[in-house]
Amino acid sequence: MLKYKTSSASHKLPVNSPLAMQERNMSQAAIPAVYMRGGTSKGVFFRADSLPSDPAIRDKLLLRVMGSPDPYGQQIDGMGGATSSTSKVIVVAPSSTSDCDVDYSFGQVSVDKPVIDWAGNCGNLTSAVGPFAIAQGIITAPQQGTATVRLRHRELNARIVVHIPMQNGSVVEDGDFELDGVTFPAAEIIVEFLNPSNESAGASLFPTGSPLDVLDVPGVGLVDVTMINAGNPAVFIAAEQIGLHGDEMQKDINSSPGLLATLEAIRSHAAVRMGLAATPEEATAVRHHTPKIAFLAKPSRYTASNGKVIEPCTIEFNARIVSMGKLHHAMTGTGAIALAAASAIPGTIVQRFLGASQTRITFGHPSGTMTAGAEVEPNGDSWTITKAVMSRSARRLMEGHVLVPTRLLQPETSPQ
Repeated sequence: MLKYKTSSASHKLPVNSPLAMQERNMSQAAIPAVYMRGGTSKGVFFRADSLPSDPAIRDKLLLRVMGSPDPYGQQIDGMGGATSSTSKVIVVAPSSTSDCDVDYSFGQVSVDKPVIDWAGNCGNLTSAVGPFAIAQGIITAPQQGTATVRLRHRELNARIVVHIPMQNGSVVEDGDFELDGVTFPAAEIIVEFLNPSNESAGASLFPTGSPLDVLDVPGVGLVDVTMINAGNPAVFIAAEQIGLHGDEMQKDINSSPGLLATLEAIRSHAAVRMGLAATPEEATAVRHHTPKIAFLAKPSRYTASNGKVIEPCTIEFNARIVSMGKLHHAMTGTGAIALAAASAIPGTIVQRFLGASQTRITFGHPSGTMTAGAEVEPNGDSWTITKAVMSRSARRLMEGHVLVPTRLLQPETSPQ
């Protein structure tokens, strides 16, 4: 039976059941949690054994933790930050498989809808899973040097290996590694996605069998697309096909309902072609997190959101990605993995901006630049991504408990 601390005057009393909660009139329960940054995202991390085992009760609780659904779009009454990058949860447990150390689930929490999408991954927050597991004592780590932690994403059955710096038995969080989109430097964490298209679980690198397809999207027309499954399902298009330049910033896209509708129309039709939704309407209604859609362009000079000027000679192309219906402030981690994979394979939209296959790329995004790499090998008429690599950083921001009304921990009863 789970036990929760409470926020009433009776802190010393254990809470053993919903009935006990009701009888003691304890208005809130305190659940152990850690607020962490991972890459350019933030989220609330939980041990699996701190949460209810019933998925319905768990999700209802986590929605309230984050302050969702919020019709005002601000998540004022929760831990969420009202953006796709800051409305996320991670649940961590010892691995149930012999070839991994840690199992985790990632939930993308909708800001304005009562939805948590567990179907995808967050490449940024993945970098914080290992440090959380070490700090929580879920796994042991070396006193000095580098801890190599093998992760398994439960829903995707994906394998990721993270390399974490250690000192005196603790994770090194401070350092000099700079990540565009994050204000302060920190210690570098190397993240390796093994077989990120997850072909061993029956997924396909190119769901249609082709690195390039043409979608006929009502109201938009014919659009050349690369639909790829690497890290997360992703859709790549050329910016010029929808009248963009590829150097747009958040305000340029997010203030234009017409542009967002065009991007969503392409994304939702791609979701159907990728086998992720039965109809475009279903993709828009319930498949918010994936596939992601990104638009690309030749490198051009622009000023990043922090005022830094990005010169075209420092990047291979410009990339902008949409997450949960809004332009991302930087680049999603899994989006970078998919871009790296598509860069290494002939015939993709990404290759149009490279001219030749590249196993390591640097691209521009609204907050600056990012580098990622992928190793691929031929597999019959297709390709296999053996590994994709990027560097991130992670840091604990707060440790303690999150508070939720105790009634959320009680099973719903049907009216008699």
